[in-house]
Amino acid sequence: MFGIVRPCTHRLGERFKTEWMAHLCGLCLALRGDHGQFARIVTNYDGLLVSVLTEAQSGPLPGARRTAGPCPLRGMRTAPVANGEGARLAAAVSLVLASAKVRDHVADRDGLLARAPIAAAARKVARGWDRAGARTGASLGFDTAVLVDAVDRQGGIETLAGLGTSVLLVTEPTETATAAAFAHTAILAGRPGNGSALAEAGRYFGRLAHLLDAVEDQTADAAAGAWNPLTATGTSLAEARRLCDDALHGIRLSLDEVEFADSGLAHRLLVHELRTSVDRAFGTGTCRHGVANAAGPGPGQPQGGPYGQGGPYAGGPYGQGGPYGGAGGNPYGQQPAPGGPAGPPPMGPGGPWGPGGGGGHGGGGGHGGPSGQKPRRGLLAGCAVAIGLFCTCRICCTEHEGPWSRKKRDPWCDACECCDCCRPNSSPTGGSGGGSGGGDGGGCCDCNCCGCDC
Repeated sequence: MFGIVRPCTHRLGERFKTEWMAHLCGLCLALRGDHGQFARIVTNYDGLLVSVLTEAQSGPLPGARRTAGPCPLRGMRTAPVANGEGARLAAAVSLVLASAKVRDHVADRDGLLARAPIAAAARKVARGWDRAGARTGASLGFDTAVLVDAVDRQGGIETLAGLGTSVLLVTEPTETATAAAFAHTAILAGRPGNGSALAEAGRYFGRLAHLLDAVEDQTADAAAGAWNPLTATGTSLAEARRLCDDALHGIRLSLDEVEFADSGLAHRLLVHELRTSVDRAFGTGTCRHGVANAAGPGPGQPQGGPYGQGGPYAGGPYGQGGPYGGAGGNPYGQQPAPGGPAGPPPMGPGGPWGPGGGGGHGGGGGHGGPSGQKPRRGLLAGCAVAIGLFCTCRICCTEHEGPWSRKKRDPWCDACECCDCCRPNSSPTGGSGGGSGGGDGGGCCDCNCCGCDC
């Protein structure tokens, strides 16, 4: 999966999570249905926005959902998925843009693509995706030539760009391609009057996608000697952030001019989650009641990568010390006092019920844990279960037991970057039934941690 809009399912709430997954699975299955199994590898988070915008304008139509069969990525469960022209347009756009990405990597001789036989095979795959995307686009009245032309112009623009060149000249082809895709959703939805506003939103989204990709890759590009738009044009991170914030504002104003049948998910993704993506790329966080991360970006790149110094929790939306809020990451909220521990006894390497832990019986057998807890698995058994979780993708996409601890674990894709008040059915103080951002996901949290006044 790739893309800049990677929403936290806790923030989405049950309603929007279900809708988002329907569009994601719908895109994947549209790629399979029109172009074969291999095409599913181009499924991406940003491509599904085309499907979301189409349905947001047309509203729920007969046949807009179908029940898909069991899939390992859904824990072998069936699910309702988006079905229709929006999903097929998203598939066409995803194929053409993925083709462009492959050709770009071939031109840069990245990794294995530096080898001539592999590069030749990659170019052949890219040409096939171009033709497949063009066929699907033509069946929907969308000419993918505008996307291909934008990709072809990109290389020449990058060659001419240098210090002092506006970075917006470099992002223009991406803006043009995204504007065309967004605008065509108005035609599919039968609301041609929305075309100009959606084209403007698409231009800003394309600008954001290009800039955020440049910010996240700047350090790696410098180390590899690869071309980067920010470095090549001498654009500072502060200026890049200003342009991103301006684009966020432009998207919101453009969406206000669009006539939607149901704008809920589109607004959540393109206003709330897109701002979170910008904060993530620049190593800042505003979820904790608008308090930014303590670890700001350093010269040339956010310290410690996109999450700031110390990983995703250091100075992030949970504050200093990690997701538990205690100093130094102590899950009990405080450090041991000089005279003794503050909270449960120290834990050994196996946790509170593992060897040397506070369970009273030491080892990880059935007598070491609390009442009702399943016994820990041994080393080899745990390794076997871990391999199974990875191979079936359950570790990423569904709730599962820890391979060794057997405790319930959330899927990795649900790694939440928001504060506790954004979680469904929880309040800012930890009680149940809190902000309106839970439950159906119909609005912002009461704590206004998403930074939106709507």
